[in-house]
Amino acid sequence: MFRGVNALNLDTKGRVAIPTRYRERLQSYCAAKLVVTIDRDRCLLIYPLPIWEEVERKLKQLPSFNQNARKLQRLYIGHATEVEMDGQGRVLLAPELRRFANLQKQAVLIGQGDKFELWDEESWNKLREAWLEETQDLDASELLPGLETLSI
Repeated sequence: MFRGVNALNLDTKGRVAIPTRYRERLQSYCAAKLVVTIDRDRCLLIYPLPIWEEVERKLKQLPSFNQNARKLQRLYIGHATEVEMDGQGRVLLAPELRRFANLQKQAVLIGQGDKFELWDEESWNKLREAWLEETQDLDASELLPGLETLSI
């Protein structure tokens, strides 16, 4: 559903405009209702509401006596914030979420199929370069099972 890298700017109120090419799909799929939460990589995850509800359901089914499960629930569900696109396709990001992801002015929206990642542009550029560098010397034995036969 969502693909590509999009450079965006946050306005002075902390709003970001969802690129035009996604707006109609989001409007028809989820009535422009989205959920924004944090990710452990210090970016924000933006889900269409129905997709988020499925993720949230799975997170809530994790065993509450498992400390790792509780941490994930607290982080992902605890920070989940419902937002709605306005008439110009903008969503208001809560100050706590902007601080978490170090979002100031320039951001990058990365399509991840059923969700988006929203990164501070400088953080994204640094990590992307590091990841590219790390993958230069990968061999088939270091890939996840099944990926060694993937051709891109």
